Amino acid sequence: MKAVVIGGSGRIGSYLVPRLVKAEYEVINVSRGKREPVKKSSAWNEVEQIVLNRCCEEENGVFGKKIAALNPDIVVDLINDKVESTYQMVEALRYTNISHYLFNATIWVHGHATCVPATEDLPRHPLENYGINKAASEAYLHQQYRQGGIPETVIMPGHLTGPGWTCINPAGNLDPLVFQKIGRGEEIALPNLGMETVHHAHADDVAQVFMNAIIYRGQALGESFHATAPYAMTLRGFAEEMYRWFGHEPKIKYLPWKEWCEYTAVECYINSTWSHLTHSDNYSIEKARRLIHYQPRYTIIQAVEECVTSMLERGVITL
Repeated sequence: MKAVVIGGSGRIGSYLVPRLVKAEYEVINVSRGKREPVKKSSAWNEVEQIVLNRCCEEENGVFGKKIAALNPDIVVDLINDKVESTYQMVEALRYTNISHYLFNATIWVHGHATCVPATEDLPRHPLENYGINKAASEAYLHQQYRQGGIPETVIMPGHLTGPGWTCINPAGNLDPLVFQKIGRGEEIALPNLGMETVHHAHADDVAQVFMNAIIYRGQALGESFHATAPYAMTLRGFAEEMYRWFGHEPKIKYLPWKEWCEYTAVECYINSTWSHLTHSDNYSIEKARRLIHYQPRYTIIQAVEECVTSMLERGVITL
């Protein structure tokens, strides 16, 4: 069977593509050709590479048609963040022999939770354009499936984490110096009481959810699945565990939101933290466990440990 992975050399695809090769799929990676896979594997020697610029091709109305022309059995779409892109893809694949279209969404389709851990069937209240577009694509795909339009599954990853990039820190943003301060045993500041939550996911675990959805296709069609670590963590608990991992006692001060913003000073980090506080992500993976036998390998701390170790090796932070 032929699997086309759109954006396969990115964070999730770097773990998913080798899984597909091992399962003896004929794999085609469609990308802009500007990056090497995050995780190296000899499996990539067996992958056909096709260079396409999605934005340009979609402007010309031909991206979906070019994917369909590859005659895929399976399409894994990892880089679709506009509902208009989903419309174009569905129309292109509608009359092909595709057996499965897998869409990479986000836990942020939920917006604010009304109960926790949130399940996949809760009403959507997305807060930002990214989540709004992903939620609209999810709703459209499920509608199309119910109407016999396209066999699809939606996967909703948590905060992607793993070696090779910077992950969300205990302050709810991407400032690497938060990890550096923790590693040096220095004091950090958290907003409010540090009781809001984050929910990471190792990229390999997310790849497992995609792969399991392919393997257990019958149970996965027309469904959405969370792809996260087994449980969420409060910012405070996350920070305390990271201090202990580095061999230090926690040294944390808690500041009201306005004071924390003044302390942090960098607008992009403030905005990121605000987004994570307002979402306070906390999601159930029981549906994925039950229907497609998802068994995450990584807790949040284990995933972040790999990420921070990589940051140290790459000189992103120093001790």
